[in-house]
Amino acid sequence: MTRSVHDEARQLIAQGEGLSDAEQARLQAHLVECESCRNYGEAATRVVRALHSVPVAADSRLVRATQMRVRFHAARLRETRERMWMVGMACLGVGVSAAVTAPLLWRLFAWIGEWAGLSRPVWQAGFAFFWIMPALVVSLLLLARGTHLTSSGLRSRLWR
Repeated sequence: MTRSVHDEARQLIAQGEGLSDAEQARLQAHLVECESCRNYGEAATRVVRALHSVPVAADSRLVRATQMRVRFHAARLRETRERMWMVGMACLGVGVSAAVTAPLLWRLFAWIGEWAGLSRPVWQAGFAFFWIMPALVVSLLLLARGTHLTSSGLRSRLWR
């Protein structure tokens, strides 16, 4: 047998229980023939059993610090979930509001356009501008809040 077959057998032994049926059969066939790999497998099994029998106790400071971090991250996840629920409800409200008010605003702009004697494309452009402007303003504010305002220190003064 070549050296690579022994290395492969030792690699399979190191993987332990995560072997496929074909790998397990190939390993067993090799262990029947090779005493050194069989001894290696037995030694590895003894080491694993010895490690499983050693109790592992963490320092109480480490346990407290870990618990504190887990609680902190759990609280952040709860807050994020609550915020996302609120964002979802706000999006639903905006969608319903837009669906209800769009036809009314369209008629209002048509009436104003006729009353002022504006051509149809002019009052329609005014409607589109009026309809899109709030989203653009909010987008710019959120973009500014997330980028250059945070680095310049203005965020703390503007978003209190």
